[in-house]
Amino acid sequence: MRASLIQIAVDEGESVNSRRSRVSSLVREVAGRERPDLVVLPELWTTGAFAYETFASEAESLEGPTYEAMAKAASDAGVWLHAGSVPERDASGDLYNTSLVFSPDGSLAASYRKIHRFGFDKGEAVLMGAGSELVTVRTPAAAIGLATCYDLRFPELFRGLVDAGAEMFVVPAGWPARRREHWTLFARARAVEDQVYVLACGTGGTHAGVPQAGHSVVVDPWGEVLAEAGDGEEVLTVDLDLAKVAATREQFPALKDRLLGVEAPPR
Repeated sequence: MRASLIQIAVDEGESVNSRRSRVSSLVREVAGRERPDLVVLPELWTTGAFAYETFASEAESLEGPTYEAMAKAASDAGVWLHAGSVPERDASGDLYNTSLVFSPDGSLAASYRKIHRFGFDKGEAVLMGAGSELVTVRTPAAAIGLATCYDLRFPELFRGLVDAGAEMFVVPAGWPARRREHWTLFARARAVEDQVYVLACGTGGTHAGVPQAGHSVVVDPWGEVLAEAGDGEEVLTVDLDLAKVAATREQFPALKDRLLGVEAPPR
């Protein structure tokens, strides 16, 4: 599988409609130039992950304008597209941080509502509801487990995705620059402990006064960093050997020795 991560710099002076159009064009451009099977976008790129005051006004239904634009971009480009996440408003009016994954024909392959909301007693943690379901999506090349940003700090979520068959984690994020070292550390830790590829796609720029870490990263099942971006707009394209997941698990079968969180050791 070839994957391209598009690290977008969110410009606070750019309208959501303008950014949506720009990102749609970027997906097509990157697909045409890099020929990836999978394209990944960051978390909440329409608004900025820390632009809390805009979440309610810019929230969309699941099949809203971002859904429509990304479905068309995936179809036009003929790629699997993890379209990052959007502020979703459901039929009852509740908000969620929801990721969208499209197949190459433009149909919705999966959606994931972020389970762990950041902010403690403010921001996303109080403005948005928590998802409750682990989500994997199966592509011809690999089973992909979905997570978002702050989820990286909760390894039990990723264990659940491994139990569901995940061979790769895709993690869109809006991670702050002041905790950039944690970002890379957690991406590598999740790859090593679950023996999977991790594709972690962040943002550049500044969201509501919060500088973003950038440094999107691709990590292999041994924890080796295959590619890492800087802090501005950038595209990472990496060829992934999915056979390495099974090979790693066979060479170092640590997952078979799990005793906690499973009904019985999976011998």
